[in-house]
Amino acid sequence: MRLNYRNAISKDEEVLFDLSAKLSTSFKLNKTDFRRTFLDVLSNKDADLVVAEIETGIIGYVLAFHHSTFYANGLISWVEELFVLEDYRSKGVGKNLMVLIEEKAVRRGSKLVALATRRASDFYKAIGYDESAVYFKKSLSRAD
Repeated sequence: MRLNYRNAISKDEEVLFDLSAKLSTSFKLNKTDFRRTFLDVLSNKDADLVVAEIETGIIGYVLAFHHSTFYANGLISWVEELFVLEDYRSKGVGKNLMVLIEEKAVRRGSKLVALATRRASDFYKAIGYDESAVYFKKSLSRAD
């Protein structure tokens, strides 16, 4: 299996919609809102969207945002989404996507990379992340 990692481009929209729908448990994705958000992410200088692909297509992606904070004395990087198709898990794809985001964070001058997870804590611990906080959320709109 020959893997390629690259920044997402506009032609990736449909595949990333399908992958994102598999990841989402709190919201039902719709193509209209996804398209608007996808185009916003692609044009956002403070976002990185990286895909993993093989000869047959995209098998995973990671989405991260970079923003300034007071508590860290500057920029931090927040991984919002990481998804790899089940058949390609435990093959280093997710780890490599995270390494790429970490490299991008270092180049931006980020002090740390953080994320919230409900289902993948063992994965993140295995690649060197420490459990740090409890995650709280309050939905402001209906899940669908």
